[in-house]
Amino acid sequence: MLGFLTARQAGLDDPLRLRRAESTRRVLNLELNHDRDVDRIHSNGINTIDIEVIEGRYMLSGGADGVVVVYDLENNSRKSQYTCKAVGTVGRSSRYAHRFSVETVQWYPHDTGMFVSSSFDKTMKVWDTETLKPAEVFQFEGNVYCHHMSPIARKHSLIAGVCVTSSHSHRGEVLSVRWSPRYEHILATASTDSRVLVWDVRRASGSLFSLDQHNGDKSKASSEAVNTAHNGRVNGLCFTVDGLYLLTMGTDDRMRLWNSANGKNTLVNYGKVSNESRKGLKITVSRSCSPEFVFVPCGSSVAVYTLHTGELVTMLRGHYNNVDCCQFHPDYQELYSGGKDCNILAWVPAVRPPDVEEEGTAAKVEILAHSSTTRWTGDSKESSGQVVLRLRSSEN
Repeated sequence: MLGFLTARQAGLDDPLRLRRAESTRRVLNLELNHDRDVDRIHSNGINTIDIEVIEGRYMLSGGADGVVVVYDLENNSRKSQYTCKAVGTVGRSSRYAHRFSVETVQWYPHDTGMFVSSSFDKTMKVWDTETLKPAEVFQFEGNVYCHHMSPIARKHSLIAGVCVTSSHSHRGEVLSVRWSPRYEHILATASTDSRVLVWDVRRASGSLFSLDQHNGDKSKASSEAVNTAHNGRVNGLCFTVDGLYLLTMGTDDRMRLWNSANGKNTLVNYGKVSNESRKGLKITVSRSCSPEFVFVPCGSSVAVYTLHTGELVTMLRGHYNNVDCCQFHPDYQELYSGGKDCNILAWVPAVRPPDVEEEGTAAKVEILAHSSTTRWTGDSKESSGQVVLRLRSSEN
């Protein structure tokens, strides 16, 4: 760490390199925080959570009990042990509450004054955060498994909500949908028909392409598996932060990474990724790390994989039942997960141990940088093509 700081101060290194290195270290040291609790409000499993990106302070949750909760993640008590309080709840007693399971909640990307929820009661509701009353209610013909708002859109304010299908698209229920974080008119949909389609909403004739796990090699696929992303239901979908890649999960216990520009399977091998969920599964990716990581609900644990190599880094264990959703907090490199045990758990980086300096020895840091004028050593300077800084701690 000291090497990164001194190199940045001397202008030898890109400041982003220090940020990536520390973010990566923090993600690799995630552990269950026993000092931070989240108010237990839900009486049934938690299907979805979302953290707003404006302040990074408020979190939404939606559960199988039809309840929607707003939490304040900030530690207002300033104590080491604290509880993230629920500051707003749309409970079963509210006449505005969803009648059945809430499958997805999402903050409006540009303002914390609004959020959207979708449910098995065939509705999608746009909520006023201040009053916790719906400003708009959209009725659908079937269960709404998922919805998503574009994080970057400036030319439209569309909400993609999925439930019913048509003959020219998917042949089964659509379980997941995601807008691209790179191109505001591009979105991807995943279905029970084993297919993942990529769309341009400006084009009415149909999808741009379908993801093919065999990259067009028909000799490796049966007639039923042609142009399919998985050999089972596809219920997990997530773009990387830069939008260059797309992650998919299927009930064939496989996770695949795709080039989002041409739809090619990158053939990264993540091994067996257990997936028994019959509904949508919420996966998430890290941000500002090198390498990047993907967090995947896997039974009663959260599996952490290296994105581009497929290496299983660790399993985060703490839930008593299956995990259905997780959300990465990029400001603090923390992770929140929710499951059928009705708990939301906070996973935070382990506290970094202080650097211990042996008594009677001097710590020395040397920074070498090319310069055309001066060489500094202690309190003297010499003309040279090099700058040498020596920081010495005095002996006790």
